[in-house]
Amino acid sequence: MNFILHLGLGSFHRAHQAVYVHELRQQGDTSWAIVGGNLRPDMAETIAALQAQGGRYTLETVTPQGERSYTRIESIERVIPYQDDLAPLIAAGADAATRIISFTVTEAGYYLDADNQLDWATFADLRADLAAVQTGQAGHSIYGALVSILRARMRAGAGPVTLMNCDNLRHNGERSRGGLLQFIDALGDTALKAWVLANTRSPNAMVDRITPRPTPEVAERVKAATGWEDKAALMGESFIQWVIEDQFIAGRPAWEKVGVEMVDSVQAYEEAKIRLLNATHSCIAWAGTLAGYRYIHEGTNDAAIRQMAYDYVTDDAIPVLLPCPINLAQYRDVVLDRFGNPAIADTNQRVAMDAFSKIPGMIAPTIRDQLARNASFDSVAMLPALFLAYLQRWHAGQIPYDYQDQAMDPAVAHAICDAADPVAAYAADTTLWGEMASEPRLVATLRQAFARVQAFVAGRAKSQG
Repeated sequence: MNFILHLGLGSFHRAHQAVYVHELRQQGDTSWAIVGGNLRPDMAETIAALQAQGGRYTLETVTPQGERSYTRIESIERVIPYQDDLAPLIAAGADAATRIISFTVTEAGYYLDADNQLDWATFADLRADLAAVQTGQAGHSIYGALVSILRARMRAGAGPVTLMNCDNLRHNGERSRGGLLQFIDALGDTALKAWVLANTRSPNAMVDRITPRPTPEVAERVKAATGWEDKAALMGESFIQWVIEDQFIAGRPAWEKVGVEMVDSVQAYEEAKIRLLNATHSCIAWAGTLAGYRYIHEGTNDAAIRQMAYDYVTDDAIPVLLPCPINLAQYRDVVLDRFGNPAIADTNQRVAMDAFSKIPGMIAPTIRDQLARNASFDSVAMLPALFLAYLQRWHAGQIPYDYQDQAMDPAVAHAICDAADPVAAYAADTTLWGEMASEPRLVATLRQAFARVQAFVAGRAKSQG
């Protein structure tokens, strides 16, 4: 038996990667299974439920037409309970039977700046993690954890292993590998660095499936449909996609047999997904919150908000992605249909988070490309303008939920909103804009877009008042 050690047993992994392994096992190929756990003491109830259920759980999927289906996923062989020294996770990673270590991390969880350098200055928890690893403790960032695991693997002589991202970071394999090597350099562990360079690979991958946070209603529908009181049930849309560069050093499952696209380069797929799906998702979440909606489908089915998203993709994103092997106009329409699915009930709160890493990662590149072409970027400018209006609501304590943003310094964000010219202060923020900060065309276009957003917000307030 070959194992994949997955770090981060959250909803996305269980609705995506674990499903593909399950489907392969259902076809009779039982040569691969998943072992998994978390790097931090979160999701304790779900982890306990998965343990009690032997790693099994039910996935509810729903089509845009509202058709629901239920699958019991049985690809997770062992759930590792959290403990602070990560000893069971490290032991699993050092086992020669583990051929792939995969992980799902938020954009901010990679701690990379615009130049793909580890941002030691901004992130105190990254500095603390380095200090912990230097004193022989386990690391709890992705880099510290991988160092702890790979050191044990090297000492055990357990052989090569592939490090595989399952998340939305652009060029995720190469960028996370760069961050890992920088972390190892900061430790001064030359032996480990040489071992990692010789014995690991980090393929880029693109993943896609909308997976809302599970609600009690999901468990109720699962029980009604299956008779099982599943404490770890979750739901996702029926659409699923996984594109992986075929660079594995120690073998891999035959994923191509269950619909995974194994390719030489994911770049075209990745750019289309990040700019046409992820950035559009954030646009709808910010605009929907400003309009008083709770769910993504409500904003998507609002004609004015849908038009903002459509115009962004059509006017600015598609032109900079051509030529492309994907039919981008068709992709845009499929994405908007998926977002408009009321059965998914995905919240604005979940999608709106982490803007201080999403704007530089998912939205600024289109602005940068249009600037380089000396073209208009009026439509894409609406997205960061929406977030500035959203940030002002947050600053005033008027967001109806808890906003989470790992890359945001709250003091800096409050200062932007308190500035005499908030648009100029916003456009000057280097975390958001990098080398484009304070670029005159950026400032002018954001100012115009922000005026349009204010008019949109005022119109909604009037209609609701």
